[in-house]
Amino acid sequence: MRIGILTAGGDCPGLNAAIRAVVRSAFSDGVDVLGIRNGYLGLFENDVEPLTRTSISGILPRGGTILGTSRFNPAKNEQSIPRMIENCQAHQLAGLIVVGGEGSLSAARDLCRDHQMQIVGVPKTIDNDVCGTDYTFGFDTAVSIVTDAIDRLHSTAESHHRVMVVEVMGRHTGWIAAHGGIAGGADVILVPEHPFRISRVCDLLLQRKQQGRAFSIVVVAEDAHTHADEDFLTQEQGVSFYHHDRLGGIGEALAAEIERCTGIQARVTKLGYVQRGGSPTAFDRILATRFGIKAYEMVRAGEWGHMTALRGTRIVSVPLEDAVGDLKRLDEEIYRVAEVFFG
Repeated sequence: MRIGILTAGGDCPGLNAAIRAVVRSAFSDGVDVLGIRNGYLGLFENDVEPLTRTSISGILPRGGTILGTSRFNPAKNEQSIPRMIENCQAHQLAGLIVVGGEGSLSAARDLCRDHQMQIVGVPKTIDNDVCGTDYTFGFDTAVSIVTDAIDRLHSTAESHHRVMVVEVMGRHTGWIAAHGGIAGGADVILVPEHPFRISRVCDLLLQRKQQGRAFSIVVVAEDAHTHADEDFLTQEQGVSFYHHDRLGGIGEALAAEIERCTGIQARVTKLGYVQRGGSPTAFDRILATRFGIKAYEMVRAGEWGHMTALRGTRIVSVPLEDAVGDLKRLDEEIYRVAEVFFG
């Protein structure tokens, strides 16, 4: 028996831990594992390599993915699907494990449903926006990086009596901004789920100054939008900041508007890809390992078209159909917790 594994979409901490867990589980059963390089693109181009004990040795704490990744999407390249199926058959793969985010898992769902490919999914993304699972691995590491950055920025903000605007990742959801902002003690947190009024933000910052707190930390998700009633962005800025393929830039405009309206010096720090890189936290290593072991068990059981998921403290199998097609928005209870500390 032989199975394949690929990592698709954006990289995130914990991918190597998941690969290692699949390979170790398979080896204990005498099953070979074929690593497919660069996501679905590698399946199309037949870019594969056998995974051995040597190739997975020492990868648990490493960030990124030893298999490489890409954003090649079979759903947008349907002419590639027959070749992908042909390559699976040529390598006699009994099944395929796809480790990816919402987009990659949607493609896996389609390949299972429409083309009868035998696939098990594993959810990963720093955005924590995949439905069906309480958490995805990569998220905890990203939050830890954001928290550490905010801790460091507090000292320079206080020294210079400034507002520090911290722009963090969050494609359409505010999980990283909310969790990182709460953990770091941010004074204002702006997320995509709640369009913000700049007047409210400035009022909170001025109130802090009047109370003798001469510095503030504002955390803003890259896809946070202004309220339609108070849109201070130009049309050109809106198009640039919210470009589907590459979000980012709202932090600079927000800092400039805060300084204009309040007279308080404002500076911006855009964390960017730093949030996706580096060694995974213990939580993410363990979650990715548990997901990898469960994924292999699902392959053995023939649970095609399903995905591993964390529910409470248990790792379970859920249908891909139930997990993709919509994003898991920020929990409103988490945002209410954040609001308690605004201002």
